[in-house]
Amino acid sequence: MLLYVLVLAIAVFLLFPVYWAAKTALSPDREIYATPAAYVPQEFTIQHFNNALSDPRFMQSIINSVIVGVSVTVISVFLGAFAAYALGRFRFRGRSMMRYVILAMSMFPNIAILGSLYKMLTATNLYNTLPALIITYLIFILPFTVWTLASFFQQLPHELEEAAYIDGASPMQTFWRIMMPLAAPGLAATSILAIIAAWNEYLFALSFESDSSNWTVPVLISNIGAQSSAYTIPWGDEMAASLIVMVPVIALVLLLQRRIVAGLTAGSVKE
Repeated sequence: MLLYVLVLAIAVFLLFPVYWAAKTALSPDREIYATPAAYVPQEFTIQHFNNALSDPRFMQSIINSVIVGVSVTVISVFLGAFAAYALGRFRFRGRSMMRYVILAMSMFPNIAILGSLYKMLTATNLYNTLPALIITYLIFILPFTVWTLASFFQQLPHELEEAAYIDGASPMQTFWRIMMPLAAPGLAATSILAIIAAWNEYLFALSFESDSSNWTVPVLISNIGAQSSAYTIPWGDEMAASLIVMVPVIALVLLLQRRIVAGLTAGSVKE
């Protein structure tokens, strides 16, 4: 009973901000700014959703986020699979040190390298372009991808590779035709987490994109009220936009939750 109570308390704590965002998005302005605040909406409206969807900047930001997120995910999984396969299956000098160096790269706070990245992007004329975000996002997404996939490749039976070599398969054929299909749960888990990380990233997108046509979703949502009154924040429009961009991520996670769990728990139990 105590376990169920604890789970319920945690669920309420985590879901209440989502409920409050939905309540704000569906409430008229006079109810949003009323004091004291009402925890249950008295009236409902979809005007805030109409305002968000009718803003051309919002739709453009979704397109930008999709382009950046998909590009980063494909590149990180493609490159990370090669590195993870080598680190997980082959034995060579310095393998363990290399794995921990890759893990350490993902531990640095993004703001610590913000200045050097800005200089690099301005020197290469990539500042204020979508490729700038793709390149910079790989800095913290690619190490995570390599670390996760290496653990997954490491727990696959070596007999599979030996059987493929006996049948005449080359190392590249073994990797593409044998190991990659077996690594589907790990690839799905890392892909979902990578695209979520790119979808939610804010600091680099804010720092490297000054043109509103290149803004991603987090930057656009934070600037919805930039042209409104200095004394009023359009909370309804911001919450409506936030709910709209949450739906694809939630749907993707629910659709692939089994593969995500299988990929994240791979290698946790040693037979």
